[in-house]
Order: sequence, then structure tokens, then C-alpha cells
Amino acid sequence: MLPPRRFLPSFSLLAAFEAAARTGSVTAAANELGLTQSAVSRQISALEKQLGVALFLRERQTIRLTIAGDAYAREVREALRRISNASLNLRANPAGGTLNLAILPFFGTRWLTPRIRHFLDAHPGMVVNLITRLEPFDFRFDTLDAAIHFGAARWPGAALTFLMDEEVLPACSPEFRLRHDLETPADVLKAPLLHLNTRPDAWEQWFKTNRIAFDALHGMLFDQFMPMVEAAAAGLGAALLPRFLIGRELERGLLVPAVEAEGMETGQYYLAYPPDRATYPPLAAFRSWITMEIEKERLANGGRIGQ
Repeated sequence: MLPPRRFLPSFSLLAAFEAAARTGSVTAAANELGLTQSAVSRQISALEKQLGVALFLRERQTIRLTIAGDAYAREVREALRRISNASLNLRANPAGGTLNLAILPFFGTRWLTPRIRHFLDAHPGMVVNLITRLEPFDFRFDTLDAAIHFGAARWPGAALTFLMDEEVLPACSPEFRLRHDLETPADVLKAPLLHLNTRPDAWEQWFKTNRIAFDALHGMLFDQFMPMVEAAAAGLGAALLPRFLIGRELERGLLVPAVEAEGMETGQYYLAYPPDRATYPPLAAFRSWITMEIEKERLANGGRIGQ
């Protein structure tokens, strides 16, 4: 249910206010909107009268947002952005069926994107928009329908569908392995290590899993998997990498297992989505497809993904 009309200013009033707030100029706003300066001024005044709040301070020929106006401008700008995105999605797919999906960069690039065509072929007319997000967010205040989540089964306010476990292996270039004479898990301690800042204790857990005592672990730090993969392939260090996402490098011999060691699971992948969107047709279709795609791949590869 919408609030009373007096709390819903017209789009033209909001557009004039947002343009003036963003540019800091009635003249610039008028040029952007194709209106006269006096028309923009009248619309801003009408908005202030409707709200009962001063949004700008007028100083001779300039305007400056009030504290209340600045806060309101941020909210209005986000609302207009969401309306614009909804309109673009509708125009791109007038029959409906758009899924806005947040993805993790490496998972999206290496696993999902090469396979998404299979989903689109099976569901003609549907559109999937992929948006990179590294951290959980609040679905209530976003335009996204679902997200690929890695880690523990926790996302406040969201339902989670399990996708797969992740197994990592220590990987490096063949030349790096020879240069550092890596044969046993303990040998890895004497080699440079590459770290992911979102998984700062990954190497510690790996050494513990392999029952190897260690002191402080140092090395290069990366904020995403892709540059860390490139660094490992370039011989800069050994990296703990998801086995199912580096099949390309393993097949080409750019990366090899640094040593033979016990595998280590680091977490799980989930599809997260608002509970009230669970039956939204594109989301329901995608959830069914991705779980079946993963299960099919797991069975084809003897229980592993991406071999």
C-alpha cells in the first residue's frame, strides 16, 4: 500500500530537485532537463511547499543544499536510479522474466558465465543480468533478486539454497615447484605464499589440516582470486586455489599442485535470495537449473565439480 498522496511528489518535481542537488546549479539542471531556469525553480519551490521543508539555501545567484535537503537528495537519487534500472530491464525484456543476480567475480567468470547460455537456451525470453558483489547486502534495499554466496550458511533476511562445497589445493607454476624443491607439505613452509585478504587464515588452516607446525606466515596479499592465479602462474608464490575454478590452468600446465597433500574444504557456495521472491519465475527457474547443473557435473566427474 502506498503512503498518502501528499508524501508522493510527482516525478517531475523530484527530477528537478535531484538535478539541481547533483549539479549545484538551477541553470545546469535546467539545461540537463531541457527546461527554463524559472521552470526548475518553480518545481523546486513546489516540492518544498509540498514537503514543508526547505531543501536549498538561496544565496544571491547560487543554491546550497540544507542538511535535510542533502539527506533527501541521497534517497531520491537512489529511488530514481532504481526506477531507471527497472525501466531499462523492462525495455530490454518487455515480456518479463529478468533475473538480477549478484555474483562473486572468480566464480562468475570461471564457472557461471561459460554455462549460463545453457540456462538461456532452456528458457528463451528470460534475461539474466550479472552484477559483481563481494559482500552480503540487504535485499530489502537493493534491486537484486538473488546472489551467489560463499562461506557459512548465514545471510540475514535471506533464504539459502546449497550449491556445492569448495575444495582448495596449493598450486604454483612448474618452475616454482622445481626452484623451491617442493615435495612434501612441510616443504611449502620455505616457499613464498600468496594470500587472499578475504581468507586471511587459509594457509594456517591448510598447515593445521596437514599437521604441520608453523610460525607467522607472510607473503603477497590479494583482494581477488584472478590476480592471485596470475601471480601463481608467473612463479611469484604458491596459492591456495579452488580446484574447480583453475581447471584451465591445470590443463595447460600453467599451474600444478605444489605438493601432494590432503584436500581441504574451505566453505560452501549458496544461492541467496529474499524468501518472498522464492516463487518469482526467473529465480525459481534459475535455482532449479543451477542445482541440476552442479549435480550433473558432480556425477560426471566422480563426485567433484569442474574436473
